[in-house]
Amino acid sequence: MINRREFITLLGGAAVACPLAVRAQQSAMPVVGFLRSATLTDAAHLVTAFRQGLKEAGFVEGQNVAVEYRSAEGQPDRLQALVADLVRRPVAVIVANNEAAVRAKATTTTVPIVFVTGGDPFTEGLVNSLNRPGGNITGVSFLSSALAAKQLELLRQLVPKATVMAALVDPNYSNAEIQLRNVQEAARSAGLQIGVVKASNAGEIDAAFASLIQQRADALITQGGAFLFSRRNQIVALAMRHAVPAIYPLRDYAVAGGLMSYGASNTDAYRQVGVYAGRILKGEKPAEMPVLQPTKFELVINLTTAKVLGLDVPDRLLALTDEVIE
Repeated sequence: MINRREFITLLGGAAVACPLAVRAQQSAMPVVGFLRSATLTDAAHLVTAFRQGLKEAGFVEGQNVAVEYRSAEGQPDRLQALVADLVRRPVAVIVANNEAAVRAKATTTTVPIVFVTGGDPFTEGLVNSLNRPGGNITGVSFLSSALAAKQLELLRQLVPKATVMAALVDPNYSNAEIQLRNVQEAARSAGLQIGVVKASNAGEIDAAFASLIQQRADALITQGGAFLFSRRNQIVALAMRHAVPAIYPLRDYAVAGGLMSYGASNTDAYRQVGVYAGRILKGEKPAEMPVLQPTKFELVINLTTAKVLGLDVPDRLLALTDEVIE
């Protein structure tokens, strides 16, 4: 996990120790607000991808664009003040994850907003339509909440005797109800029992695993959301400790030691967000920029974790795998 000092180093120290001449130069640059509901300390790779997108659009941080980074540190009630601060700054565009975008949309109708979400932005009320979002907002969806059926199918190929599943959900995530409905319908269609365990802080994650063990869950499907993503190391470690085979929505979990993941790349989603932010800085209107959606989904399997859990990965599943971690 990247600590605060390392993250500040990644940001170049610009906000910490910036000469007056450089600050004066930056004041004439357009400013992008980068806002997350979850912590920034484990999001260095997302920031790097965002910067890459900006660069592809012709903007380099510190040269012709400045970026103000803000985080609610997992406390949603802080988002309102953070958005207001960015609007007062003022920023030319706000880049935000799902929860932050919902709050930003409710706060300003003039500052352009570019969101990145794992849900359906139309269902969530972020946009009027995917092709013509309307208003001051557009963005990227990597659709993690719509993949429950496929994730359960893949997990059952690895754990064919599983009959009782558990779903880990953050109840404070704005897309939580949609996630639950999707995973419950997928389980019902597959003839599986599924229990729901909920967590919105670190302590509740520990309690959720104690509950799923008590429920004798054979396997776990972890849902999306910035909070659970920020606690992926804790979740993966608990799954290993309790020997619970689990599938996750993003590759980052498998890299952290999770058994398997299936979903679109959130890293590439942040790159696309950077491109969109750059295009808006050049004068394009978010209302006319269609919401971008993934065209490729990737299956990642951590063979080391599979071996520790005593699982044999079938050849037919390996043949479908985009990446194997050993």
